[in-house]
Amino acid sequence: MSFPQFTIRELMEAGVHFGHRASRWNPKMSPFIFGKRNDIHILDLQQTVPMLYTALGMIRKTVAGGGRVLFVGTKPQAQDIIVEAAERSGQYYVNHRWLGGMLTNWKTIGSSIKRLKDLEANFADEASMAHYTKKERLNLEREHAKLHRALGGIKDMKGLPDIIFVIDAKKERLAIQEANLLGIPVVGVIDTNVDPEGIDFPIPGNDDAARALRLYARFVSDAILDGIAAQVKSAPAAARPAKSGQRKTVVKLSPKATAAAKEEKSEDAAPKASEAKAEKASATAN
Repeated sequence: MSFPQFTIRELMEAGVHFGHRASRWNPKMSPFIFGKRNDIHILDLQQTVPMLYTALGMIRKTVAGGGRVLFVGTKPQAQDIIVEAAERSGQYYVNHRWLGGMLTNWKTIGSSIKRLKDLEANFADEASMAHYTKKERLNLEREHAKLHRALGGIKDMKGLPDIIFVIDAKKERLAIQEANLLGIPVVGVIDTNVDPEGIDFPIPGNDDAARALRLYARFVSDAILDGIAAQVKSAPAAARPAKSGQRKTVVKLSPKATAAAKEEKSEDAAPKASEAKAEKASATAN
């Protein structure tokens, strides 16, 4: 998987340049606004392009160093998109209501995650479930559904993320504030109605159109997969015996990251295998 490449035309076709009505704007976004058309603010894509590349580069660098990415998008049109992107790249997500303290009170959240996993283990054990009455099972199923809805996307995340990607910086203000308090870098899409403060790597763009959201998510997941590939590539060198006087560094990949890397590797290998077969057939014919 290679690092994402794109053009202004591609961003325009996805509607990235369309902001909100001028009456809803945040004055702090004025440096990123190109103009106004039919009372709709138009974002300056000449600025969006380099800022998007910078944000994606930071995500790739973080992942290549063994970091974890948390996707955050709780608005209806973003929920399915971020789940798909996070699962594709072996990362984590929050796509329903952000729970206060999800980052700053991770220890408590961790106990809720443990409860979720315990429930899943119970459901997988038919002998264990046989001891419950029908009403008790129903209550357990409701508890599981509630916990899975809130924490299902982070249940395998061992500790805090190393960087977060936010779809709507206005709606996800609480997540941004918690990340700021903990010094976790924030990559966020900023529309014309947003206060960009607290966003370490802002991406000026439309945060409502599904086509634009899908584009951002694909770029981010591609950058992550490129970072994972770089990490995997560096792992053999790191695993070699260290020279005298040098410390040995071992690169550890999470199961989700390893699976994502293997999937991408198999997809890249398929065309090469087909080419090899074609060359062999041609040589035989000659």
